[in-house]
Amino acid sequence: MTTPPQQLADVLRPVKHVLLDFDGPVCSVFAGLPASEVARRLREGLLASGEQAPTGAEEESDPLALLRLVSDAQPELTESTDAALTALETEAVREGRPTPGGESVLRACARSGRLVSVVSNNAGAAIETYLTEHGLTGYVAGIFGRIPGDPSSMKPNPRLLLEAMKAAGTEPEHCVFIGDAARDVEAGQAAGIPTIGYANKPGKDAKLTSAGAVVIVESMQVIADALT
Repeated sequence: MTTPPQQLADVLRPVKHVLLDFDGPVCSVFAGLPASEVARRLREGLLASGEQAPTGAEEESDPLALLRLVSDAQPELTESTDAALTALETEAVREGRPTPGGESVLRACARSGRLVSVVSNNAGAAIETYLTEHGLTGYVAGIFGRIPGDPSSMKPNPRLLLEAMKAAGTEPEHCVFIGDAARDVEAGQAAGIPTIGYANKPGKDAKLTSAGAVVIVESMQVIADALT
């Protein structure tokens, strides 16, 4: 269920720094190059280099989960697998689909004098490529993708959120995080930041609420309107 506008406005009122997830709130990264295809190419890359994919890899359609799986089972392959995934993500964002209202949130933050940091499990290089090609780099103060070769830095680990706040010189009480997955909410809680849940698919509202999102929206435009 979408949160009443007044409750959303109350959450946003003290915010000086908006931390924004990428895949979902800004764009659909794998809209053109499906995640399952990216995962398949990662597996093929392992085989082509003479490596055996770890147990469970064949059934994994989430490339980020596959990266974790490879790293846990074969740590020596983490760096090369991450580099291969970064290249595939960069290819994918060129076919990615902008999220309705996502750009409006960036523009609304700029108009209202709020900083924006993109905090994502996706590769920073892919995020930068997307923002550059869509003319949005001027709206983003910092990009905090997963640490190359270190999938443990991905949410629900709060590390990237903490780094974004440190870089901007802001405190949790003046921040809000916008994400579309339970892991985003969990990372926000671990960093002391309230999280707005973007329920962009049926059933997500319940999952985001259960995880502890302070408000739920079904449209990024609703956030943009509340910011202005």
